[in-house]
This record gives sequence, structure tokens and C-alpha cells, in this order.
Amino acid sequence: MKILVVLPRFPYPLEKGDKLRAFHQLRTLSQSHEIFLVALYEGNLPPASIEKLQPFCVEIHAVKLTLASKLFHTTAAFFRGLPLQCGYFYRSAAQKVIDEIAKRVRPDRIYCQLIRTTEYVKDIQIKKILDYQDVLSKGMQRRSEIASAVFKPFFNCEYRRLLRYEEYIFPFFDEKVIITEVDRNLIPHPESARIHVVANGVDFATFKELDCPKEYDLIFSGNMGYAPNIEAAEYLAKEIVPQLIMHFPDLKLAICGANPSPKVQSLRSEHVIVTGWVDNMADFYAKSRIFIAPMHLGTGLQNKLLEALAMRIPCITSELAGAPLKGIQNGKEIVICSTTIGYVEAVRLLLENPVKYAEIAENGYQFVCKNYNWETINQQLDKILTD
Repeated sequence: MKILVVLPRFPYPLEKGDKLRAFHQLRTLSQSHEIFLVALYEGNLPPASIEKLQPFCVEIHAVKLTLASKLFHTTAAFFRGLPLQCGYFYRSAAQKVIDEIAKRVRPDRIYCQLIRTTEYVKDIQIKKILDYQDVLSKGMQRRSEIASAVFKPFFNCEYRRLLRYEEYIFPFFDEKVIITEVDRNLIPHPESARIHVVANGVDFATFKELDCPKEYDLIFSGNMGYAPNIEAAEYLAKEIVPQLIMHFPDLKLAICGANPSPKVQSLRSEHVIVTGWVDNMADFYAKSRIFIAPMHLGTGLQNKLLEALAMRIPCITSELAGAPLKGIQNGKEIVICSTTIGYVEAVRLLLENPVKYAEIAENGYQFVCKNYNWETINQQLDKILTD
């Protein structure tokens, strides 16, 4: 079957969750189908990134988002009442490529990731599948709740536009998928129960237990230019770590991930290491005793948790990030907290109790092995595409 895949970001390198999801979906789908990829990108796109995708795709079309196109189409989206994100990720050159492929190749299916790409294909009369992935409106609402007075009107406006658009775009697509049941229940459409839940997985060949000396007591990872990760890093370094130092004077926290914002970079201290981009995240997990993710914003499934669990690193996280892990048990496979004191006590429990540490680590590993394998998960997606 021929599948036209439209992505808002080029799916390599794997420094963002949407890229990780797209990369492994392309990898597995290419085993049975012909993939024609159209992906947008910003900045520079190294040839090595394109080469990484070539084994999976018959054709690769990478279209750069220019400053002029972003300004023009974001403004146009504003006046059309669309989410600004739909305008930001729109470029006429990409529309021409998509229309040309639809006419020349006549794909059997079109697969879009995120509502940021749906304006390109909504009127093309080919069976279409939308990966909502996350509920962008809910994420924007959460950001508006903590925004300053200056930015709150912007976030509120974008929240309302996203809310309307997530419902509006629903009937244009024959099938819809999303990462978690939690997010599916937040999609503002009366038939949201028809959305298929297709989770993310773990690359177990990369994220596996490694035996090496521990350099960090705690680790937090992710794209550190992303607002929910910035907020979590600040909370971790400013609220949790100072209380832990009273019990563990030599405690070290590693904050790992690409594009650290100035706020994240300012967190550096004798107890907090900010690495920026790292070539192999698995190495840093292996050097760390506990993974901690006090997420209060954002939506979807936290890939960082799955990766750490796969490496037998015990994980501590928030109710928000823990809820999408269907079936996971607090205190058995993971530790879920809701207060600063709760996080501090959870860290103390694991660092001071080797038996409990080993129990949580092993149970978490078994849980992720059973439930989050890319090959098994993407068989679901293949079936949705082909049925």
C-alpha cells in the first residue's frame, strides 16, 4: 500500500517526542508499505538526517519553514480564526508538493501527525488518518493558567482556537489515533470514543540496563526548550533539590536535553548539571540512580519515563505524567507524587532503602516490556491504516 505521510517536523534527530513517534512509525510501516514522506523543518537539515530516513521511504520531501512564510501564514491564520499553530506550520511550497504527490502517486492512504498539518490535506479525497497525538488545546490551557499577565491573553486565545479546531477537523478524517486514553477523553467531540489509542514504545536495543558507576543521584531529561520541561526543571532545581541537600549534602541532579532555555541554563550549580544535547541519552540514564519528572504541564505520554523504566531506573513522577501509563501501580512499578514534600520523601525512600529501590526498578522494567514495545504497538497502527 502507498502511504503519504505528512509531518510538522523532520523526524530526525530524535530530540522531540513527536519526532520519536514518527521515526518509529515510519520504520515499522515501511516493512509492509511504500512511504512517501513530506516533512517540514526549521533551521538546517543535515544530510545525515535525510540519510537516516532513506531506508524507510520511497520519496522524501523536506520543506523548510522560512521566516517570511511563518509570519505570513500565522497572520493569515489569526484572521481566519484558525489556531496560530496551523498557520505557523503551513507553507505554500509544501502544499504544492503534497498536491503533486496525491495526483501523481495516488496514495492509498494519507497519514497526518498533529492537527498542525491537517489544513494541507483536509479536502483531498483519499482515505485519511489523523494522529492527534496529544490534546494541544489542553496543553495550551494548562500553560495559560500559569502564564504571566502579559502572555495569558495569548495562551487563552490559542486555547479557544485549538479547542474549536480539534472538534472541527474530526469529520475530515476517516480514522483518528491518539497516544493515551487520558488524552482521548479530552478531545472535544461527541464521538471521541471512536479515536484509536496507539501508544508510544521504547527502543529496547538502545535503552537497556548498563553497568557503570553512578555519577548522578537524580536525572531529568527532555527537550529543555519546551515549556512543560522548563517548568519541571525549575521546580525540581529550586524547590525539591534544596530540601534534599539537607539530607544528602553531595546530591547531584543532571538535567539532560537539547535546546536548554536561558531559564534552564541558569539552574546550574554545584548540585545541578545542565548538559544540553547529549549523543546517547542511555549513557546518562545508566550513570543515574533515580529518574524524576515532576511534570505539571503538557499532555500525552512521557517517553522519558518509558526509556528510564526500560533501563531499570526507578522513576518518580507526577500524577499528570503517571496517569497515561495505563495499569501502572503507584508504589509497585513507579512512585507518583503531588507535593514537594512527597517528592523529597520518595527520593529518600529509594536512596535509603536498597530493597525497595531494586523492587521498584525491576517491576517498572517488567511493566514497560509488557506494554510498550514499538513493534507490537505499531501493528495496531498498521491495522488501522489497512482495514
